[in-house]
Parts: sequence; C-alpha cells; structure tokens
Amino acid sequence: MKLLVTGGAGYIGSAVAAQLVEANHQVTVLDDLSTGHADAVPPGARFVEGSITEAAEVLNGIDGVLHFAAKSLVGESVERPGLYWAHNLGGTLALLDAMRGAGVGRIVFSSTAATYGEPERSPILETDPTRPTNPYGASKLAVDTALSTFAGLYGLAAVSLRYFNVGGAYTAGDGNVYRERHATETHLIPNILAVPLGERESVSLFGTDYPTPDGTCVRDYIHLADLARAHLLALDACSPGEHKIYNLGNGTGFSVSEVLSVCREVTGHEIPAVVRERRAGDPAVLVASSEKVRRELGWKPEHPSLRDVVADAWAALRG
Repeated sequence: MKLLVTGGAGYIGSAVAAQLVEANHQVTVLDDLSTGHADAVPPGARFVEGSITEAAEVLNGIDGVLHFAAKSLVGESVERPGLYWAHNLGGTLALLDAMRGAGVGRIVFSSTAATYGEPERSPILETDPTRPTNPYGASKLAVDTALSTFAGLYGLAAVSLRYFNVGGAYTAGDGNVYRERHATETHLIPNILAVPLGERESVSLFGTDYPTPDGTCVRDYIHLADLARAHLLALDACSPGEHKIYNLGNGTGFSVSEVLSVCREVTGHEIPAVVRERRAGDPAVLVASSEKVRRELGWKPEHPSLRDVVADAWAALRG
C-alpha cells in the first residue's frame, strides 16, 4: 500500500514508518520537525517537511494514513491549552477533510491512555469512562470523537490505539536504530538513564506513599517494537464505517521503584534517587487491559520483559 505517516520523524512514528518500509509498503513521511528529526525518517521513505494542515498536497494516490503528529506534553497543554486544541484537534480535522477530498478512507490514530484520566479500576478496559484531566488528553479524546463521527457519516475506516508507557528502541533490519530524542524529556526510563550518562545527578521519585506494594506509582510499559507492530495489524483491521479503539500495553504493571532497580541492574550504576512529594493528578496504578487487541487483532507483546525495554533503551543511548 501507499501510506502517509504524519509525525513520522518522531520517536514512535519513525519506528512505525521503518516497519512499514520493511513490510514493503510505499511510505511518505510528513513532519514539520518541531519535535522530530529528519535523520529519523527511515531509508526508503519519502520525506516531506510540512504541517498536517498541508496534507492535501501529499495525499494523492495514498491508500491510508497513520497519524502521529501531535503536541504531547501534559504540562505544556495546561499552560497553553489553545495550542493543543488547535494542533491536535484542529490539525486532525484539517487532515480528515483533506483525506475526504483525496478519497483516502483509512486511518490509524495514535491516541493515548490520558483519555481515561484517573480510572476507577485497573486494568483499564476500552469501555471504561473517559475523563481526561488535562487539555492534552482532552484533545486526543476529541479526535477519537471526530473519528467516530467521520466513520458514521462518511464511511471512514478508523482505528485508535491508546498507548500507555512506551519505552525501548527499535533496531530495523538495516541496522538503523529508532530511539527517544525529546528536547523536553518527561518519560521515566530515559530520565533515569540520563544519570549514568552523566546528564543528571539524580532521578526524582514523586511519592513513595501510594497504596501499592512498594509505595511508588505502578505503570504499564510497552516496548517500542511491539507498539509499532500493532499499527501494521491495525491498518489491516480498518473497516469502512467503523471506528475501533484498542488499548496497547504490556498488561503488567511495574512500579517506579522496580523500573529504577532494573535500570541500576542494566547500567551497573547506582543511580541516586531523591524522594519528592506526589505530583497532583498522578493515579496510584495505571495498567491497560490489552485483551481486546489480543483477541481481535492477534497482537501480543513479544518483548514483555521490563529488562528488555530498559536494555534496548540503554544500548541505543550509548550508541
């Protein structure tokens, strides 16, 4: 197929684009490089620098879209909500209108667990209430709503994948490595690994008094390679007139202390930690139920070990 990957120069988008190229799809990457990197676009993919509002210029002959282009910093979304609504929702609506104009009827959307907010139970099901607690999650949920509307009115075939915590790195068959390179890093594993790299003196533990086995928050971690592979399966699962939603996670929770311990083991570094107060709005446990995507798409993580996630991330960071 001829596919457009928006945001394909970013961490997740580039890995998905690489897997698509390996699967012999013809891939065009559209990215404005506001957070992505041109050298992350995989060999064999065509690269167009531009905004998703300019997607109409590259949709001719495209069979489907994988949509990753988004603003994704929770803190920034609280400070600048208009930016997030304009880019995440407004930009996606422009993309959907351009797709209609070009006759492109298939899309896989990079959604988020932030659509659930603070859940009532764990593991979280796709049918659980969506109550986002910040403009980032709210803007992503609004896109999900738009996809359902476009599917019902115009026959769009859409799949939303709601991620939990993504980590690790993907090494393609040609040896190229796709890893995290965020200017503002908010993810736990790269922030911990920044200590043995000499970029930070310590890592912060925000709260050690949660109702969990060791008192630190529990989260669901999924390997980048497994996450990327799910997008190829979702592409095939798109059905005209339907908007399907799937959670993507390991299904197993790991506490912040457990992640820190594995990082210490993998790197051989003591990695000093400083205990700080809880952050407002941090739920004690966030774990996905991936039963639906396993049952309907046949997906399951091939790298379920937290050690694999950390080891691959560490190897990629060391180059």
